[in-house]
Amino acid sequence: MTITVDGRTLHRAELMERAAGVAAEIAGAAAVAVHATASLETVVGVVGGILAGVPVVPLPPDSGPDERAHILTDSGADLLLAARGAYEGGEGPPLVPVDEVPAGTFREIEHPADAAALILYTSGTTGAPKGVLISRPAIAAGLDALAEAWEWTPADVLVHGLPLFHVHGLVLGVLGALRAGSPLVHTGRPRPEAYAAAAAAAGGSLFFGVPTVWSRVCADEAAARALRPARLLVSGSAPLPVPVFERLAALTGHEPVERYGMTETLITVSARAGGDRRPGHVGLPLPGVRTRLAAEDGAPVPADGQTPGELHVRAPMLFDGYLGRPEATGASFTPDGWFRTGDIATIGPDGWHRIVGRASTDLIKSGGYRIGAGEVENALLAHPGVREAAVLGTPHPDLGEQVTAFVVADGVDGPALIAFVAERLSAHKRPRTVHLVDSLPRNAMGKVVKTRLR
Repeated sequence: MTITVDGRTLHRAELMERAAGVAAEIAGAAAVAVHATASLETVVGVVGGILAGVPVVPLPPDSGPDERAHILTDSGADLLLAARGAYEGGEGPPLVPVDEVPAGTFREIEHPADAAALILYTSGTTGAPKGVLISRPAIAAGLDALAEAWEWTPADVLVHGLPLFHVHGLVLGVLGALRAGSPLVHTGRPRPEAYAAAAAAAGGSLFFGVPTVWSRVCADEAAARALRPARLLVSGSAPLPVPVFERLAALTGHEPVERYGMTETLITVSARAGGDRRPGHVGLPLPGVRTRLAAEDGAPVPADGQTPGELHVRAPMLFDGYLGRPEATGASFTPDGWFRTGDIATIGPDGWHRIVGRASTDLIKSGGYRIGAGEVENALLAHPGVREAAVLGTPHPDLGEQVTAFVVADGVDGPALIAFVAERLSAHKRPRTVHLVDSLPRNAMGKVVKTRLR
């Protein structure tokens, strides 16, 4: 198999030799940071750290100085891996120029089962980013479950252009390809024309994207139609709007597979390659995964497909805690050992999961009703003039919270959009206020940062 990143290619044997050289260079370090650009050096550095049994800390290349300093200090990284001249972050641990380390000989090293392979940092929306400890067995369990669910084999060619410092782009998009034995084509950036080119030139069969990527693919009809020969399109990292799902299916001939996960859990719920795909739903628990819903008081929530509750998870791919934060780790689990995702979901009688949103921003309590922001967002996106929509609860003197929408749209005003939603959803779910904006604030994975809208 081959690994291609932004036009540069290594055969698997070459990758392992270069990674073995890095492993020898960093052996014994407490942790190593990797300047996680979209490059072969990032792949070599990450694999080298895993071979050496040294926890790898992916460092977002676009992180600001305060975030960068926090990650480097909090993780205890002894060394920083990057190509010579690529890292311009200033102070930090000593640099190991990955592109100048001589190749070595790969040899299997025994590692403690509970040792961290990766320390992935959360987005920090509720405080300083926390280091999430991910073990080798958790990564293996997560990737093997996905390979089964998606029928992922060495015959596939994986294509994506996602950042290499998150679960989606790094764990699934690099380590997943290596474990499955499938060639990888990383396009540098997830541009529609790059995906189309990879479909034609490299025989791409398995494509990863976030909703923003798939929305842009739909806007480029020629690129979308170029994906018709693919086997599977996968969407994750944020809910895929129903109109994008339907448009993507119409143009490519493929209903996308949606899946659900987070840094602390890897991927736990997914539609299956050989099964149904339902717009607005993320599928069924993966093998070995158990889920449940709980009300705010901890009481069970029925799996009726309508009643929302916080999603709890038990699975072999769960993290081992937050680095240096035992209280935060303890608070993230229930007394009987289930991980609290902080996400609000519904589960149908047949086990299908629908993610409503984050408990902190996407569950709106208005006049005694519990309203999921995602349902209102999908209703807004069904209007032909709406390009983007974000919904949240804002204070209301009588209702407690009101449904408030921020919309990027052409040729339609707020009152018309309120009426449009009221025709499709219950009256209490309609927005009471609509703000027309030029754009929505998003993070590197395309998720809308609703705290900035407040």
